[in-house]
Amino acid sequence: MLSILIPIYNFDVRQLVKELHSQAMSLPVPAEILCFDDCSEAHWKTLNREVGQLPLAHFHECPKNLGRSRIRNLLADTARGSHLLFLDCDSEVPDDAYLRSYLEAMDEKSLLYGGRLYRKDAPDDPRLFLHWQYGIHREQMPPAQRREHPYHHFMTNNFLLPASVFHSIRFDERLLEYGHEDTLFGMELRRRKVPIKHLNNPLVHIGLEPTEAFLDKTRKGVRNLAFLYRSGTGIETRLTLFYEKLRKNGLAVPAKVALASLRPLLLRNLLSRHPSLFLFDLYKLGLFLNTL
Repeated sequence: MLSILIPIYNFDVRQLVKELHSQAMSLPVPAEILCFDDCSEAHWKTLNREVGQLPLAHFHECPKNLGRSRIRNLLADTARGSHLLFLDCDSEVPDDAYLRSYLEAMDEKSLLYGGRLYRKDAPDDPRLFLHWQYGIHREQMPPAQRREHPYHHFMTNNFLLPASVFHSIRFDERLLEYGHEDTLFGMELRRRKVPIKHLNNPLVHIGLEPTEAFLDKTRKGVRNLAFLYRSGTGIETRLTLFYEKLRKNGLAVPAKVALASLRPLLLRNLLSRHPSLFLFDLYKLGLFLNTL
């Protein structure tokens, strides 16, 4: 059985689940779709209860917010399938062969990662532009590019793996806020030598957030990264590697002071109609240096 697992938070998943349900009905293997709401606002729960009426779907409302790691573990614990397909709720299925493509590629030992796409046209709302630009230039990659660093380019928005492999790793429930649960999971995959197969089977990320919300998630993600770095997990990202270069050359403290003074200017750019990803990187570095 294939278990399709969708954690939900403040997003309308009806179209996504209906499309997945339509595809699942035509698969040669049984499937289930588990939709767990992580204590969304009442408006979203009311909308999404509709998906529980589909024959293969089950909708569950958590009484309190569990966070991105714990709710994914709960979904996996509830699932009955031999293989687990994790999807982000703010996704769109780009074609009618999405599930079948995964089914044809799956095996008993590998994790399959399908990738992430963003819509080609820039959003009309300038408040969404930083998130869209970051997604287009940093997260959207063809399979050949992802295969160059298979564990580094893994994300949790769209992946399938055997249930037995997942339960040998699971998501780290120390991470209560947003950010870097995928980085840590990828590190465990590499440590345990679990193969990652990068496929051309993406989901479209449609949940663009206004810059203020995107920056808030960025701050939470950097706090998580600093926590993991201090905890001695050996976590490696572009940010931690650059920090180590600064530290070895005695530049970490001067960089911290300089970036703290530049933060108002960096924020002014990021909140403008023409945000710079280079300045966004400097902003994240400043947050990281200030958090350590």
